[in-house]
Amino acid sequence: MGKEKVCFIIMPISDQEGYEKGHFSRVYKHLIVPACERAGFKPIRADDEVKTNYIVIDIIRKILDSDIVLADLSAKNPNVMYELGIRQAFNKKTTLIKDNRTSRVFDIQGLRTIDYDESLRIDEVQNKIDMISNALKETFHAGDDEINSVLQLLSIKPASYPESFELSKESNLVLNALEGISNRLLKIEGEKPIFYKTEKSTFRINGEDFELGQEMYDSGSNFNTIGKFIWVDGSIIYYSDNENTIKSINEENDIYSRITSLPF
Repeated sequence: MGKEKVCFIIMPISDQEGYEKGHFSRVYKHLIVPACERAGFKPIRADDEVKTNYIVIDIIRKILDSDIVLADLSAKNPNVMYELGIRQAFNKKTTLIKDNRTSRVFDIQGLRTIDYDESLRIDEVQNKIDMISNALKETFHAGDDEINSVLQLLSIKPASYPESFELSKESNLVLNALEGISNRLLKIEGEKPIFYKTEKSTFRINGEDFELGQEMYDSGSNFNTIGKFIWVDGSIIYYSDNENTIKSINEENDIYSRITSLPF
């Protein structure tokens, strides 16, 4: 049996203004999931990843590495647009849908978008399941010369990325973007991270405040530098070492309790 093909779903997850409570959960359950499965893909959504303790970087990886992405542009959710932008920057295959109350997005109006009835009437849903399923299969099997993003319309060379994550001078831009996605996922979970302190990306670790990019030291080894703080996910702390490689320390590691912001 071959490897299961994955369709990562980019869509509003929390309730959106002007829509009934739980509306997009119903869209996912009754429209998107059946369409993906009918097309032969396993649908995965960001909140599915949270439940399995995926970190923000893994979410970005899913956006980039999934066999195909289905993006619901309904309500023009900013996070959806941001995540779609990541996918399109790398010219990856994507199928677009939106409800009939949402106007077309100007920047991508040249790309095919399937409209569905916001009311989710059963007769309409069944018809759209077939249309979305067919679009997923057509997009997946399309050649590389097919238009998947605005990049091809403008003849712009797509971005590329290495097999391992490394930090550069531009990393602050990436980290700020990851922060926005993380905040959304934390709202989905309904709780704040243990170490969260303020809205300014300050985290409390071992009783001390850390900001993104701040140096961390090991108080048990002559205050040797550990690396620059990146993020906290549950009981795992992520940092970049002196070679700009992302690493992690969990609470079972002896160094965990010795992390300090003061080199003396």
